Amino acid sequence: MGLGSIVGTGIFVSIAIATQISGNGIIIAIVIAAILATFNGLSSAQLAAAHPVSGGTYEYGNRFLGSYFGFTAGWMFLIAKSASAATAVLGCASYLFYLFEVEVSTSTLVLTGIGILLMMTILVSGGISRSNLANKIIVTITLLGLAALVTAGFILKGAPVDPILNMFEGSDIKSILYASALMFVAYTGYGRIATLGEEVAEPKVTIPRAIILAMVVIVILYLTVSLTALNIMGSEAFGLTVEGEAAPLMKVAQALSIPYIGPIVSFAAVTAMLGVLLNLILGLSRVMLSMGRRKDLPGVLAHINPKSQSPVPAVLTTGVVIGLLVLSGDVVFTWSFSAFTVLIYYSITNLSALFLPEEDRLYPRIIPALGLFGCVFLAFWIDLLFIALGIGMILIGLVWHRVVKKLHD
Repeated sequence: MGLGSIVGTGIFVSIAIATQISGNGIIIAIVIAAILATFNGLSSAQLAAAHPVSGGTYEYGNRFLGSYFGFTAGWMFLIAKSASAATAVLGCASYLFYLFEVEVSTSTLVLTGIGILLMMTILVSGGISRSNLANKIIVTITLLGLAALVTAGFILKGAPVDPILNMFEGSDIKSILYASALMFVAYTGYGRIATLGEEVAEPKVTIPRAIILAMVVIVILYLTVSLTALNIMGSEAFGLTVEGEAAPLMKVAQALSIPYIGPIVSFAAVTAMLGVLLNLILGLSRVMLSMGRRKDLPGVLAHINPKSQSPVPAVLTTGVVIGLLVLSGDVVFTWSFSAFTVLIYYSITNLSALFLPEEDRLYPRIIPALGLFGCVFLAFWIDLLFIALGIGMILIGLVWHRVVKKLHD
C-alpha cells in the first residue's frame, strides 16, 4: 500500500512541476525531501505501532496534544490529500488519452476523470482485501513501465552524468527549498500505511517495516527516473512539459523516438495514478471515519458495512469531495495547494511523536524533533498564495471545531 501511494502522481507529474521551479536543483530537492520524509516516516511508524487505529495523525494529535491539534491534523489531511487525489485523477485521464493518441478539451478531460474516480470509489467501498489485490497488480505494472523508460534512456543517452554534475548550477536556495516542499508531498504516501492500523496484522512489526522499506525503494526510484528525464530532455524542457499538460514522462518517452516506449510509459502512468487514487481514497475515508467517531464530522461517516468491513459512507463522501476538486482541471494548482497543508499535518505528526512515552518509543526523540523542524521550515518557502489559502482553511476548520465542541459539551 505504501508503494502504491507513492509511485504515482509524484513521479509521473510532480517531478516536472518541481523541475520547473528549481531546474537542475531538482536532484538536491529530491534528496532534501527524502531526508525529511524519512524522519516523518519513522515518527509515523512508531505512532502507528503504539496506537494502531484508523485515523493516523488525527488520532495521535487528539491523544497527545488535545482536540484542537487533532482536529487541525485531520482537517489538513482531508484538504491536502483530496487535492492530491484530484491531481491523480487529472493525471490519469491525461496519460490515458496520450495512450490512445487522442487530443481532448479540458471539459472532456474532467468528465473522464470523474468517471475514473467513480470506478475507484466503488472498488474501495468493497473493503481492503479487494483493494490490496488491485494495488499489487497496479504497482507491478507501474514499476515495469518505469524500468523500461530508464533502460531505454540509458541505452540511447548513456549514464546521467551531466544532470549530476550540473545540479548546483542555475538554481538558488529559495527555489530548491520550494521544490523540496513540493517533492515532500510526493513521498508522503507512507502515511496511508499508518491510517490503516486497525486493518493490519501484527501492526507493531508490520507498519514500521512497511514504511521503512517503502521509503528506501522510493528514494532510489525517484532519483533514477528524474536523472533519466533530465539526461534526455534537460531541466528547462522537462519543466515546460507541465505547461497545459499533465503527462510529463510521456514527453520524455516521445523524445527517445523508440517504438512502443510511449504507450508502455503511458500505460504504467495510468496504472500508477489508479494506485495513488485507490490509496488516497482509502486513507481519506479512514480519517473521515475517525473524525465521524469523535463527532468532528457527521456521525454517519463512522458507519462500517458489516459485510465488507468498509466505512462505505466515508468512502462515498471522499469520492464526492475529490470530484469537486477535479472540476478545477489544473494539476499545478491542486498539487501546490496540497504542499503547505501536508507539511502542517506532518508537523503535528512529529509533535505527537515527541510526546510518546518511553515504553512505546522505537526511535530517539531527535528523529521527531528534526522532522518537526524540517516541516515547519519548508512550509514557509512555498508561494505566499498557497500559504495564505492554507492558513485560511486552518482558521475556518478551527471555528467549525469550536462550534461543534460547544454543541456537544
